[in-house]
Amino acid sequence: MTPLGLAAVLYHIASRLTYVIWVGRVLQREERTGHYTKAYGEVEGFLHFRRTAALIMNNDAVSFVVMCVLTYGTWPAGTARLPFALVGAALVVVGLGMKLWARAAVGADRYYWRDFFGQQATGSAPVGGPYRFFKNPMYVVGNLHLAGLALVAASWPALAVSLFSHAAILVFNHLVERPHVRRLYGV
Repeated sequence: MTPLGLAAVLYHIASRLTYVIWVGRVLQREERTGHYTKAYGEVEGFLHFRRTAALIMNNDAVSFVVMCVLTYGTWPAGTARLPFALVGAALVVVGLGMKLWARAAVGADRYYWRDFFGQQATGSAPVGGPYRFFKNPMYVVGNLHLAGLALVAASWPALAVSLFSHAAILVFNHLVERPHVRRLYGV
């Protein structure tokens, strides 16, 4: 791996940690103290958080793609690439398709954790779309595109980091989002 490839790997790891730690801490603080809601009002507090979270999440996505490009072709010599690329392409389609379907099912506000910002639970936890089949389709199936991109890029560093990234978001879900959903919706 080149020094630039290593820098891209480290940058994406830092980006994913920023995503899960910053978003997680802000959401936990908001639930506990209502910091953004008190400082900016319910709607503006949410919008302020959403803008920053979107920037962090987009940076995370772009950093992963850049890492795949900069570590492209690092499979061991002699490894057949076509089967991995085909499986990878399928994982990209399934993962991104699931993420988009889940986002459509919950709406833009819930996608950005709106119910942490003073809005009382209206109705129940999501049950439509892919939520009929999976408890958390966005984080479980919806992150398969990470491994898929790594396979398409024939990049062993990207594959390793995709597993780290997937695990990090599952830890975020377990520590931040699931407890909140249980408290708010009873599921």
